[in-house]
Amino acid sequence: MDRTLFRPAILRLLMILAFSSIAVLALSELAFRLQPFNVDRGAQTIELTIPAGTAEKVAAGEPVPAIPTEMVFVLGDVLVVNNQDDVPHELGPLFVPAGSSASLPMDRADNFALNCSFSASNYLGLEVKAPTTWRTRLTGVLFAAPATAVMLFLYSLIVWPLQPATDDSGDPA
Repeated sequence: MDRTLFRPAILRLLMILAFSSIAVLALSELAFRLQPFNVDRGAQTIELTIPAGTAEKVAAGEPVPAIPTEMVFVLGDVLVVNNQDDVPHELGPLFVPAGSSASLPMDRADNFALNCSFSASNYLGLEVKAPTTWRTRLTGVLFAAPATAVMLFLYSLIVWPLQPATDDSGDPA
């Protein structure tokens, strides 16, 4: 590369890197906000209530509207199952007598399909995700921004090739 082109190339690359970092940060933040489940939060206690009459509906093969088929949790959440039905129910390792409650801590990020006596399908899907932190976001930007900048820099050289500097006479400097 001609020495006269080195400085303009470095300046262009730095400007594109700054632009890429801002664009990648904005797009990744948009992606985090558009996720269907909010994992950008701390651990919480989440209650699931088994309504009265659930056992009869499940025995008849009918779905129970108050019971979801799948649930998403953040690592550290605690699921509290309140049984308002007249019969005891089970959810995986939990045994919940009639009129009482039991809790299940979400201490491992994974997908679970638990045996569930209060669901028509006889199982309940649980997804436990690690929370999204500022470090997660920063890592994404640090991985994506340099690659994006190099790609845009190479495309910019094709679209707007660097020209050697010329003096007043029109000859290259």
